[in-house]
Amino acid sequence: MTLETTNLTAHTPLDVKRIAAITLDLDDTLWPIWPVIERAERALHDWLLREAPKTADLLLTPGMLRELREATAKERSDLAHDMSALRRESIRAALRRADEDPQLADAAFDVFFAERNRVTLYDDALPALKWLSERYPLVAISNGNADIERAGIGRWFRGAFSASKFGSGKPQAPIFRAAAASVGVLPRDVLHVGDDAALDVVGALNAGMQAAWLVREERPWEHGARPQLIVPNLQALCVALDAADHA
Repeated sequence: MTLETTNLTAHTPLDVKRIAAITLDLDDTLWPIWPVIERAERALHDWLLREAPKTADLLLTPGMLRELREATAKERSDLAHDMSALRRESIRAALRRADEDPQLADAAFDVFFAERNRVTLYDDALPALKWLSERYPLVAISNGNADIERAGIGRWFRGAFSASKFGSGKPQAPIFRAAAASVGVLPRDVLHVGDDAALDVVGALNAGMQAAWLVREERPWEHGARPQLIVPNLQALCVALDAADHA
């Protein structure tokens, strides 16, 4: 498959020789997230129909699930970076509102979480993970709650940092710096790769890393400091790294 050429429209060119490790976002970088979430929510609803039918009916009310999430987020600001806990507590709130057993929330969340980790990788993701992991230590950094082992990609990574477990997330610098430290390198020697301009690129740059912006559907850059690399897919990332390394 022929891929688009890499777009190197950056203020500062990528310094490939400096890269000692690569950190990678997960959702919408290695797989599309919304099909996963939609399937997980369907599985959750099917389970609720069997175990808590009044709650299942309640969640069919337009806007109800969003309302419950927003209310839970306001009530539990301590869980702002923990997507799993927020989802679980939203389910618990729904069970209470429907006058059903709130203790079912844990089992219900387990059903959701199993499907949430049944991801379908982009076609370029697996070959890229193999190629990259043979050349650099890879560390996952995510604000979501995907589990790299349950998602079937753990073999390619030296470690994974999620906002829910770390206590803060992107674009704040600590999670980027901790990921770099976990493989024994400084942030300046890390290339971070992700699809979100603000969370991934600006966050990584502010943490002292180089950044590659993954843009599968073309859109304009709307921030100040620019990424060192812009690529349309992960294979193009590998091509760019290989070409620059042999230049």
